[in-house]
Parts: sequence; structure tokens; C-alpha cells
Amino acid sequence: MTRYQLLIEYDGNGFVGWQRQDNGLGVQQVLEDAVSAFSGEAVVVQGAGRTDAGVHALGQVAHLDLAKEWPADTVRDAMNAHMKTHAVSVLTARVAVPDFHARFSAIRRAYRYCIVNRRAPLCIAQGHAWWVPSPLDSDAMAKAAGVLIGHHDFTTFRASECQANSPEKTLDELTVRRCGEDIEIIARARSFLHHQVRNMVGSLAWVGEGKWTSDDMRRALAAKDRRAGGPTAPADGLFLVSVGYGDDNE
Repeated sequence: MTRYQLLIEYDGNGFVGWQRQDNGLGVQQVLEDAVSAFSGEAVVVQGAGRTDAGVHALGQVAHLDLAKEWPADTVRDAMNAHMKTHAVSVLTARVAVPDFHARFSAIRRAYRYCIVNRRAPLCIAQGHAWWVPSPLDSDAMAKAAGVLIGHHDFTTFRASECQANSPEKTLDELTVRRCGEDIEIIARARSFLHHQVRNMVGSLAWVGEGKWTSDDMRRALAAKDRRAGGPTAPADGLFLVSVGYGDDNE
């Protein structure tokens, strides 16, 4: 049995999320069907991040096991050949050590959230950014983001259906940068709670609109209550950018 590590890119629009589900097409199913089509083997593709419906990936990492050993480039090219009708691409494939696990071996994950802050509606970026027509103060957002960095109980920014055993996480980075009408938010941590990034972004948008201050963000965090937080930002603007491992392979 040979284990392969995959680096994957996909457009989350049209998918019910990463996981194979009964209510629609998941990215995982597309990958598994592609493997089966070229190898004749039924496999389970394990992903590092279980992205929600509409969330995209530039650097999702996954692994799979095959009984027959294939050249890694053949695995990549054969999978891509069977996914031409889907917005999913295997960027690289390599043979992994037997105990590598895409999800449990990961020590850091990075997400990027894209906001387009202008009066005119989106065209090219539609489905890949959050359109916010009202002016946003990105400097105030950056200051408020600093409140959330570190080890905290993130219940306020956790989805009510989140299944994590603990609401405590260590947020290593949360930066806000503006370039013209584009605002980019980068979040890095070992792992995140369900909807944590989108809920933090929704609260930062309130700060940008002047509805909240950094002190309001601090009080919301301390409340440990989802009802004390801001809205959940749309899935459109969220991208899984990279997953890191102990060998610094991202």
C-alpha cells in the first residue's frame, strides 16, 4: 500500500463543501471518483481542512492510499484527466511516508478572506469575494484584529453546530491589509473552529463600518457567547491558502 500526498486547488462554488455528502456534490467525492476511474480502486481521500459549501482552496492538502504503486506524477495527471468537468485540480502529488495524515499531521493552517469595498457590484470577483459597498476603515479593523490574536476561548466566534471538544484555540495571526478597494484578511492557527474565520471577519466588518470599536471586540470575545458576536461573513470570500507540516512542506 502506497500513500500519496496531494496539493489541491478548487473553486468552492457549486459544491456542498469538502466532504462527501448525500445532499449534493462534495470535493472529496470528485477526487475519490477520479482515483477510482483511473486505478479501479475504491479509496477515501482525507483532507486537511473540511471546508464549507462555497469556500475555496488554493492549497488544500489531502492523502490517499493505493494498493498498486504508481508514479506520483501519473496519479496527479490521471486524476486531473478525470476531473475536467469540475473546478478541482491536483497541483502536485508525491509519495508520502506511511504515517503521514493530511489532517492530523498538520501543525498550521492559513486562510485568506477577500473583501471588495466599493459602491459598484462585483463582476469578475463575484463568488470569490464579499462585496461590501459601505466604506470600511481598514486601519480600525487591523487594530481590532489584534484583540483576537493569542490563546482564547473563541465561543463567540464559533458556529452553534461546531463539534470541537473545546472552544479554546491559539490564533497566531490575524492581519488586515488594504490595497485600493480590496481588503485582505489573513488568519493563521494550528486549527480553527467551525465558522471561526468567517465569524471573526463579520465582526471586523462591523468595526470597519463604525458599528464597533476594538473595545467592543474585546467585550464580545470575553462574553463567550455567539450571540455577542457579529454576523457570519459569506463563504464566497474565504480561501484555504496553505497547510503546514513539521517538515515545512506547505
